[in-house]
Amino acid sequence: MKTGLFVGCILLLVPLQTTVLGSISPFGIRPDLCLIAACLIGFLTGQVQGLIMGFFLGFVQDLFSASDLWLNTITKSGVGFFAGLIARNLANAASHSAFLVVAVFSVFSGVVFMVSSRVGMDIGDVLLGFPSILLPQALFDGLVAIAAYWVATRWTPEASSF
Repeated sequence: MKTGLFVGCILLLVPLQTTVLGSISPFGIRPDLCLIAACLIGFLTGQVQGLIMGFFLGFVQDLFSASDLWLNTITKSGVGFFAGLIARNLANAASHSAFLVVAVFSVFSGVVFMVSSRVGMDIGDVLLGFPSILLPQALFDGLVAIAAYWVATRWTPEASSF
């Protein structure tokens, strides 16, 4: 069951993000479904599964995008691993902690992609892009993560077996 769910995530999230969410994005902000999925899988199941799912989700994103090769793969793998590591060290994981973890990793991922896409960019340009690009993206990713976390913990028999 879990393997089928993970394979379905790998095969469906990237097309869903590029086709459906491209037309219904509020204020031009699209959630990064692969980042959210890698983070929540690591958060709910552990760092090893988060790392593996992040690797495959990032790899599929790299296949279908024009970004730098391996950048999504490395970023999503790290997000899945560190989300699992953070969740393992939390006393009580809840939706607000999932929101915070996803929002922080969304900002991190945004900074990595902003710096890698604009060679020669200084820290001032990154700081200018923070309130207009990175912060709304991180907040929106966090809100989507809260909804996904709620669904995952309410509709599964046991959240740790997800």
